[in-house]
Amino acid sequence: MLPAMPPFVIGVAGPTGSGKTTIARTLADAAQGRAALLQHDSYYRDRSDLSYEERCRLNFDHPDALETPLLVDHLRALRAGRAVEVPIYDFRTHRRLERTRRVASAEIVVVEGILVLAEPALRALFDLKVYVDTDADIRVFRRIRRDLEERGRTFESIREQYYRTVRPMTLQFVEPSRRYADIIVPEGGKNEVAVDLLVSKLRSVLAQGG
Repeated sequence: MLPAMPPFVIGVAGPTGSGKTTIARTLADAAQGRAALLQHDSYYRDRSDLSYEERCRLNFDHPDALETPLLVDHLRALRAGRAVEVPIYDFRTHRRLERTRRVASAEIVVVEGILVLAEPALRALFDLKVYVDTDADIRVFRRIRRDLEERGRTFESIREQYYRTVRPMTLQFVEPSRRYADIIVPEGGKNEVAVDLLVSKLRSVLAQGG
């Protein structure tokens, strides 16, 4: 059955380690079961044509590394009330898994990723655009910790990737996308005032939808 109103779609962008994932999850949790959360990272292309060593050298911070048209199709389907099959990406092997994650349409759809505001086709589908901004030194340490603890990376590989692709792509694509934001949140999830305002907006949308 189609929803009475199309989902309210929120795009949350910001550099790696800025706290955008924390804010996106906070918003989804605040909807109390009435929200769907999508991550742009799930849509990394499956380059099975390359060896593991070759995949490790790919530029994962460039827009071409992501299958954004598939995410656009999925958002359109969710807006039409249909469920979608979201890819599951393994960051240790740089490959998509064979299984997918089924996501049903919901009153609120939250989409997060470093490049979601840099893509015009995605921006056109967002009802609210949020950019999370945090000082670079804090972002770097957060990324190092995440990649060491969650993705099984070595410090040397993290450092090499940061200087080779992460920093240049942040300057070229991510930071310029803040101009498209409706709201800029300094200091990520630690900015309780900004988070409270976003949650209030979300609850207002839910109240209007019944």
